[in-house]
This record gives sequence, structure tokens and C-alpha cells, in this order.
Amino acid sequence: MKARVLNALRAARAARRTAALVTDLDGGAQALVIGDAVEGDLALNPAEAAAVADRLRGEDSGLLDPTPGVRPLFVDVHAAPPRLVIVGAVHIAQHLVALAGVLDLDVVVIDPRTVFADAERFPNVTVIPEWPDEALESLGLDARCAVVTLTHDPKLDDAALRLALPSPAFYVGALGSRKTHAKRVERLRAEGLPDSALNRLHAPVGLNIGARSPAEIALAILAEITATRRGAPQ
Repeated sequence: MKARVLNALRAARAARRTAALVTDLDGGAQALVIGDAVEGDLALNPAEAAAVADRLRGEDSGLLDPTPGVRPLFVDVHAAPPRLVIVGAVHIAQHLVALAGVLDLDVVVIDPRTVFADAERFPNVTVIPEWPDEALESLGLDARCAVVTLTHDPKLDDAALRLALPSPAFYVGALGSRKTHAKRVERLRAEGLPDSALNRLHAPVGLNIGARSPAEIALAILAEITATRRGAPQ
């Protein structure tokens, strides 16, 4: 791998951008594809570029199908792990963290209440003991992020939702009853959030599987996040 391709791949990883390293198995030439940008000494024809774009969208590494106009090219897709941002270091969050680990999600827990946001309660994940708006500003939200608010406290949940809903995050959910959600929507609308943003909010959060216990609620939340990410009907 040439230095400029390696450096471009490192930069893509640092920026949490999905990239495809394309290698010509006959000649060894390579190209790094990030969106519409191509870096390297391998020029792709339109048929090959379209096939690589399909692999990128599906995050699917492998040998391109031997169709007309496509050489023997291997596509190695490099994608940042989906990130789960949890606002509220509560009991449900502990179960979410445990289940998210099985799914290889990059988990961040945010809560300014240091009595809850403790590394002993949430080992092996990033814990940010700051107000949600400050933490999300510094963290940044991209299209591979899911955000879930769990505190039932408007000072914390609303602060996070004001930033998460207009962001590129692929999923935003909030814990609470339908009555709580209706009041939440009224508050956020009064603060200037448009309906296009408010309609993105999954609330009550999680798929309706009849969940009752904290562990079941966590399972329902992750099921809905997965369905949204994969484009499954809900």
C-alpha cells in the first residue's frame, strides 16, 4: 500500500468515514474510495465504480462479481463501528452497554451526575460526566451514531435532543410514556425545532415487544436501533 493511500485511509478512520480499499488482483494497483473521492494509482471505469459504491453502501467486503467491464477487483471496506450515545447513566443504560458490547458498538455514556456516571458502573466504555449539550458538541454526531436519552429529566434529555435531532445521527430515541413524549414535543417545538426534526424521534423508545424489565427495555431499544440501521420495516 502506497503512503498516500495509507495516509488517506488513516484520515478516513480518524474522521469516522467509510472507505473502500480496492485492489486489482492482476496488477496490484490500488485505489481508496471515500464517497466520490478516489486516491491511488488504480483508475476505475464506470461499471467498477458503481460496483464499489454498492459494496460501500452495504459495508460488504469481497471480490467484485465478474460482470462485463469489471476486472478481478477485491474491495476491502473499512467502516467505523456504529456509535451508541447514551444520555443518562441509569440502570437501563447498564444493560444497554452490556448488549451493545455483543454487537460491537462503540458506546459513550453521558451524564453530569458523577454519582451515576462512574467508570466502575460502566467499565470498558467512554463515560463523559458533562452536560449533554456540551458533551455532544465536543463529541460530534455523524451518520453512524445512534442517540438514546434515558433520564426522564428535561434538563438533560431535551438538551441532548436539541442537538441530536437536527444532526446526521441515523437514530434518535427517548425513554418515556406517550404522555411524556407529547409534552416533550411541545417543549422542543416551542424552542424552535421543526417538525421535520421532531418526526425523527423514536418515542416511546424501542420496538414494542412487551418489554417490562430494564434488560428487556434495553433489548427493545437495540432491536429498534438495528432495524433502523438496516432499513428493516418497523
